[in-house]
Amino acid sequence: MLTEVTATRYVTPLREGGSLPGIVEADDFGTYVMKFTGAGQGRKTLVAEVICGQLGRRLGLRVPELVAIQLDPVIGLGEPDQEVQELLKASGGLNLGMDFLPGSLGFDPLAYEVDAAEAGKVVWFDALINNVDRSWRNPNMLVWHGDLWLIDHGATMIWHHNWPGAAVSAAKPYDASDHALAPFKPDIAAAAAELAPLVTEELLTEVAADVPDEWLVDEPGFGTTDALRRAYVEALLPRAATIHERISLSAPSKPRPSQAPGWLTEHLTPWPHPTKSTKDAGQ
Repeated sequence: MLTEVTATRYVTPLREGGSLPGIVEADDFGTYVMKFTGAGQGRKTLVAEVICGQLGRRLGLRVPELVAIQLDPVIGLGEPDQEVQELLKASGGLNLGMDFLPGSLGFDPLAYEVDAAEAGKVVWFDALINNVDRSWRNPNMLVWHGDLWLIDHGATMIWHHNWPGAAVSAAKPYDASDHALAPFKPDIAAAAAELAPLVTEELLTEVAADVPDEWLVDEPGFGTTDALRRAYVEALLPRAATIHERISLSAPSKPRPSQAPGWLTEHLTPWPHPTKSTKDAGQ
C-alpha cells in the first residue's frame, strides 16, 4: 500500500501540467507534486499513475516515490487563484503525491545522452503500459543528479477508459517513432529479455493492490474493487510477453525541435555523473 500523509501547506501550482498539479508540504516533512481527484481528467489518471509508477519502480526504473495524500479543502482558503481554490475544494480526501525532485531539469536530448540499454528499457516499459505521453513534444522525463527520472503516467493504459474493448485495445502494437528516446537507438530486444520475465501475475497483483479503493469504486461492469484490479492484471500480463515484437521505430512524424535553452545548445558539454558524496550534498 502507498504510504499515507496529510497535506499541511499548499505551496504553488505547476501550470505546465494540464491537470494543474501543485507542490504541497506534508506532515512527514516531505515536499510532493500533488495530483488531485477533482482535476478534469478524473480519478483514472491517478489509478494509472499508481499502477504504472509502482510497476516502473519495481522494474528498476527511476520513478519518484508515490504517496497517498489526505487533503482538507480548508487548506485552499488563502489561495488567491480562483481556479486553484475550486480544484482544492473539489479534491477533499485522498489524492496522489509524487516526491518532488528539487533542482531537476526537464529532459532534452541535446543536453543529456541516454545509452541504448536504458533507452530500450524506457521504450519497452512505455510500450507495455501504452504510454502516449513520452514524445519529443512532451518528454515527461527529468534529469536529477545526472540520472534520468520518469514522471507523469496518467495518460497510459488507454483501455481502462473502455473496459468492454480492453482486450482488443491492449493487444494493439506500439508506435515509438515519436518517443523522446527514439534517437538513442533503444535496445528493445535486450530490455524485453531482462524485464518481461519480471512482469509476473504476482507482481502486477501487488502493484494493483496499491491503488486506494476510493479511486476504484463504482466502475461500471465491476462488482468489486478487487475485480477491477484483476482487470488491470489481465490486460498487462499478456502484453508484457509479446509487446517487444510489436514496437515500431520509424522516422518521426515531424522534425524534433530542441527543448533546451539557447545557452545549452550553444555550449554543450557532457553531463557529469556525480559521485555519491556529490549527490548527498545536493539533497
